[in-house]
Amino acid sequence: MKRTYLGEFEEVVLLTVAILGEGAYGIAITDELDRQTGRNVSISAVHAALHRLEEKGMLSSKMGDATAERGGRRKRLFSVTVLGSKTLQEVREQRNRLWDSIAPQSLPTFGMAI
Repeated sequence: MKRTYLGEFEEVVLLTVAILGEGAYGIAITDELDRQTGRNVSISAVHAALHRLEEKGMLSSKMGDATAERGGRRKRLFSVTVLGSKTLQEVREQRNRLWDSIAPQSLPTFGMAI
């Protein structure tokens, strides 16, 4: 089966949705990405990635309840689909195979243990 292409940013967004579980919505995802990666990303970049991932079938979304802190507006909540979970697992396995294929002496360690 041919795997759908998943870019690096899409991968970290998908992983972040998985981390947040039921609380995964735009701002929470953006904040968690910043916390986990140290990357300062724009909410529009996150929304674009969420849209692409939903189009690819790796995420689904639904509207949450209206909240007072959002002035009565509803949040769009995202969740990882079976395809998204399977894709993340395939990416992880591929990366592990690549890392396992590196001979220890091939990487400069700069005094750090691998």
